Amino acid sequence: MRDCLKLALALTLAAAPCLANQVENANTAVFTYNPPVPGPTWSMPRAVLYDNGPLVNSPGTGFGGADESVLQSDLGMVTLGFGHQFQVGNMVADDFTVPPGDSWNISTITFFAYQTNAATNPSTMTAVYLEIWNDVPDAPSAVRVFGDKTTNRLVSSQWSNIYRVSSTTHGATNRPIMANVCSAPVVLGPGTYWIAWMTDGTLSSGPWAPPITINDQTTTGNGEQSLDGGATYEPAIDSGTAQAPQGFPFVIEGTSGSTSTEEKSWGAVKSQFR
Repeated sequence: MRDCLKLALALTLAAAPCLANQVENANTAVFTYNPPVPGPTWSMPRAVLYDNGPLVNSPGTGFGGADESVLQSDLGMVTLGFGHQFQVGNMVADDFTVPPGDSWNISTITFFAYQTNAATNPSTMTAVYLEIWNDVPDAPSAVRVFGDKTTNRLVSSQWSNIYRVSSTTHGATNRPIMANVCSAPVVLGPGTYWIAWMTDGTLSSGPWAPPITINDQTTTGNGEQSLDGGATYEPAIDSGTAQAPQGFPFVIEGTSGSTSTEEKSWGAVKSQFR
């Protein structure tokens, strides 16, 4: 019943005019075409415990051969990104599962975000705050097992070589997606966990969290968004006619108690981001 009520409220919000800092929608967005600024790009991880992608659905079609995360407006989708701005207390959340009989010694978690009209270099991202819970963060039984809203966990932020664009604006360059690598030294046993995070940046727009993007699919996950500092969460819904629940990409790195994560190299999982 709780989930049904949350979904109903989220759909009501999605049908209403866009709330400030809640989402960035393509029907009011401006796209520009400026060349990228030379500089470093994100180095793909070597040891991947888990990835919650994909994010890229149009590889190599961006400016200069960059990858693109394309909003599929032809499917009735309009939401480019979800607000998770530290300055106003917005957060996004998504889940992952540690398999039975396993344990994960997590070292870093990489999140993805953009600020509209940012350059590719240097990154405008300045902080990421994260929490890991053993349930949906606003569930009555939820217990926080790691993190807080006051410690900046950001280790590095670099361009991911991905642009967020719409299906009619291939080649636009004013939404470069940054890979924000965050320190998360925690050991987790078997079970399902939720990560909640918020990001800070130097520009006035965003930071926005781009959703998981899969060609020909409107529903991409069960992510949630909080607009009150994590007190309550609602499903992250694309606010177009599709009214589709969205997930959020992230990559967990570290070591596993049962499997050599070096065998799960980025080369083995990169296709999941395509």
